[in-house]
Amino acid sequence: MRHFAVVGSGPAGFYTAEALEKAYGEDARIDILDRYAVPYGLIRFGVAPDHQSLKAVSKRYDKVAESAGVDFIGNVTVGKDVSVEELLDFYDAVILAIGAPHDRKLGIPGEDLSGVVGSAEFVGWYNGHPEFADLNPPLNGTHAAVIGNGNVALDCARILSKTQSEFHGSDIVGHALEALDKSAIRTVTIFGRRGPHQIAMTPKELGELGHLADASPVVEASDFPPVDADEALEPGQRKSITILREFAATPPDEAKPKRMVFDFFAKPLRIEGDGKAERLIVERTELDENGAARGTGETYTVPASLIVSAIGYSTPPIEGVPYDERGGKFKNERGLVGDRLYAVGWARRGPSGTIGTNRPDGYEVAEQVAAAMPAGSAGDRAGAEGLKRLLSDRGIMATDYDDWRRIEETEVGRARPGSPREKFVRVEDWLAALGR
Repeated sequence: MRHFAVVGSGPAGFYTAEALEKAYGEDARIDILDRYAVPYGLIRFGVAPDHQSLKAVSKRYDKVAESAGVDFIGNVTVGKDVSVEELLDFYDAVILAIGAPHDRKLGIPGEDLSGVVGSAEFVGWYNGHPEFADLNPPLNGTHAAVIGNGNVALDCARILSKTQSEFHGSDIVGHALEALDKSAIRTVTIFGRRGPHQIAMTPKELGELGHLADASPVVEASDFPPVDADEALEPGQRKSITILREFAATPPDEAKPKRMVFDFFAKPLRIEGDGKAERLIVERTELDENGAARGTGETYTVPASLIVSAIGYSTPPIEGVPYDERGGKFKNERGLVGDRLYAVGWARRGPSGTIGTNRPDGYEVAEQVAAAMPAGSAGDRAGAEGLKRLLSDRGIMATDYDDWRRIEETEVGRARPGSPREKFVRVEDWLAALGR
């Protein structure tokens, strides 16, 4: 019998477990480990709460978790509660699928001021992430800034601009819904160092901004190159640019009190304020011959009491695992990190691609594992039995599949009719639901 540990229960982890289960069947046991008592990682804490269709992919992961050869072990932090070296003693192979949960720094003066938050923190706050339940972002000012030109930036801007009724059917947490309902923010400026042709925003997410109850998107027509330049773009990108051009051609709806302003060719230089963020100093940019942004020397000031940085993420280092500081990921060759140690998803590639991108990634690494340890070959490691014994000796209260389901049922039981589903937002809530 072979024993495999998949560290991380987000999309990359579940796709890898699915691939290993298909490759080995009854010849292997696959344990999915997670630092939290409940699984799904990015699906649970990263996908916008008003994008329930994306979160529905978790139903596929449910089937994986219910497979006879797959188990879930939660409330275990690898690198703290148990080392990678110890896991390799218990398992034939260890696959790191911990994602990239840390925000990249802006690297500008003032980013440590109160009111400046990373998108992982802000998204985690409204999604019920236990580490960010007490974030309390300042929503009492009229201006907010979102730095970044990807879908996460759009998510943050959209959440800040929605009315309470527009969250019906979502699973936004109650504390965030209440705070957003009282928000004084009326202008959200979305900053990008380059132009519309260089955005990483998809048509669906952009299109949503044109249908909000209280907010209108604002785009400057002068930021675009000639229309015929759009023909060189790939189809999805071309659709996104078409939507932005439509925004530019449509005056803001005066009946709507909020604005989402796209500020292209804008490089944040510093954040200023008296102990808290009050304004952003920005430099106007232009594209050089290689398509990179370069400063023009022209600067201007934009008011903002809340600044959300959405410029990317990095994987946290784990002791004993080779790490690529520049790429913010584990050093690897096509997923192979070291002897019997692999990485998948963002921990392998860096923060790029969609949820679905992790499927071929996980399957590729599973194929490598199966080639090194063919199905039917013998293994004599202790697997979950050895790991759980070690955790028990160290006083770690690991959770299992049944525990996770009990927590989910309790969360649903706390739902209030006609309002978003109330979710637990602290580890102690999860453990209390289990009577621990």
